[in-house]
Amino acid sequence: MKIVIIGGTGLIGSKTVIRLSAQGHEVVAASPNTGVDTITGKGLADALEGAEVVIDLANSPSFADRDVLDFFGTSGRNLLAAEAVAGVKHHVALSVVGTERLQESGYFRGKLLQERLIKESGIPYTIVHSTQFMEFLGGIVQSGTVGTTVHLSPAFVQPIASDDVADVMAEVALAPPANGTIEIAGPERSRLSDLVARYLTAISDERTVTADPEAKYFGARLDDLSLVSNDDPRLGRITFEDWFKIAVRR
Repeated sequence: MKIVIIGGTGLIGSKTVIRLSAQGHEVVAASPNTGVDTITGKGLADALEGAEVVIDLANSPSFADRDVLDFFGTSGRNLLAAEAVAGVKHHVALSVVGTERLQESGYFRGKLLQERLIKESGIPYTIVHSTQFMEFLGGIVQSGTVGTTVHLSPAFVQPIASDDVADVMAEVALAPPANGTIEIAGPERSRLSDLVARYLTAISDERTVTADPEAKYFGARLDDLSLVSNDDPRLGRITFEDWFKIAVRR
């Protein structure tokens, strides 16, 4: 089966390509650096020819409010239109747990637009809502750093390792369309400020963490339900401690 992965050279995309290719499928890793651009439409028709499944893992290169909305709107419309012409039978998209609850953030407004376009396209689909990736902890640290102090919300999070996400994306691509949303999360729940403090200790970073209930997460205030699933998610297998060991080796 031919499967096209938009964003196929990124963190999740590259791992999903490996998993599906190992099972004998024809997998196309589509991204601007392989000649496929969902914003301009360049290369889309050729990449999708004969494809049965498309996995959309593309992400906005800018998190500025207007840029994110433009990216997901333009990319989503172009991709879904090209899929309709190509006769794609299953559109799979990766989104974020809490998207509908965090509309104060321009990023999450963009993701909600992407999901709406998918649902209205008429193409059979599955949307995977994932909690944050453990690999993004470094970026979260940077977003909250002022001097040598990291200001972060003490709200609960339940991040998941990218390997676990890739496992799910590969399995969903080979399953019938859900025509709905499934949720995935890490195996452990922790407060964001506490988790980041553990992460900094694991990588021998001397910055300190301050738990600040008013600290925003990419433009949105958090509460204890903002970033965690309450819908009996599928849980990953990689724990914080196991992932920290990987992070330290890097």
